[in-house]
Amino acid sequence: MKIGIDARFFGLMGKGLGRYTQKLIEHLEAIDHENQYVVFLRKENFDEYQPYNKNFSKVLADYQWYSFSEQIFFPKLLNKHNLDLMHFPHFNVPLLYRRKFVLTIHDLILLHFPTIRATMLNPFFYWIKYLMYKFVIGSAIGRAKQIIAVSQFTKDDISKEYPKAKGKIQVTHEASDNICRISNVSPHLILEKYGIIKPYLLYVGNAYPHKNLEKLVEAFEKVLVVFPNTQLALVGKEDFFYARLKAFVAQRNIPSVHFLGFVPDQDLDVLYRFAQAYVFPSLYEGFGLPPLEAMAKGAVVVSSDKACMSEILGDAAHFADAESVENFSQGILKVMEDKNLRNVLIERGYAQIKKYSWEKMASQTLDIYLNAKK
Repeated sequence: MKIGIDARFFGLMGKGLGRYTQKLIEHLEAIDHENQYVVFLRKENFDEYQPYNKNFSKVLADYQWYSFSEQIFFPKLLNKHNLDLMHFPHFNVPLLYRRKFVLTIHDLILLHFPTIRATMLNPFFYWIKYLMYKFVIGSAIGRAKQIIAVSQFTKDDISKEYPKAKGKIQVTHEASDNICRISNVSPHLILEKYGIIKPYLLYVGNAYPHKNLEKLVEAFEKVLVVFPNTQLALVGKEDFFYARLKAFVAQRNIPSVHFLGFVPDQDLDVLYRFAQAYVFPSLYEGFGLPPLEAMAKGAVVVSSDKACMSEILGDAAHFADAESVENFSQGILKVMEDKNLRNVLIERGYAQIKKYSWEKMASQTLDIYLNAKK
């Protein structure tokens, strides 16, 4: 079988979706020596991927996501390669592509959080974009031979919103890297480099509205009443949403909140390892990879009690209602005060991450490819 993979999100440029695509291809190369694969990339990540399995080749598909060229020219390129099956790891399937394909849906965040707070567009253009999103994802779900959901929660969500998808949705969990890249540099010096000189709470990720970081800041203010010698470290690339959060923090005059910007992996592993807790107040996730990665580094996790997080984290996190500032602050205080609970959660975290592997995900995905051809 000749299989195409849309890898235009491949690598760091695609963030979580990029990691998923990269890990899928890496592990398919390791386990599948029967089928032929064509990997489609953009100029920015074309050199980042180098096939090592002779059955894998790469093709330049330099079409911007969600663009006119993606809709018109990308399907022409795909048809040129006469694929038996195409895998789109995101909902942006060209409307004109009419051959067999498998679709991965990571979440339906835009359906559940259709708010102009999540965009820099003016309201008129935002709602046009939102309606296009609904149309494109609905069309993709209807035409897909098989749909991959990254959690049971996401599968149930898709089934509820798109009843016609029932019967063709399979769950393949993502995974975390369990390698801890502790730097040779003294951890104390690394923490000092980022201005961390006190016990600290850690958040790693973006600042989109559904991440609920304003409530986290308000909960942190209550933590400071009990533990005034504490910092909150927020790791994430500077953008419109982090700038808005900075303004919110400045307005409340909380000097103990530190915005660290982008942090390289070796330094980040140190931040995970020595945090009082990794805090994750998100209101909606398709899978929720960041807290799982935190567990892999030995961090205690305090998470929102939303359904997806309970599914993925099991009994290895301390859950609290993140929509309530009072409840979430109490959840954080609980793990800061209870040393025995911390030790139990750390051990459970190491066990929890073993339930997931990228190799297993790739193997399950290959089975889905084979079934989709029938």
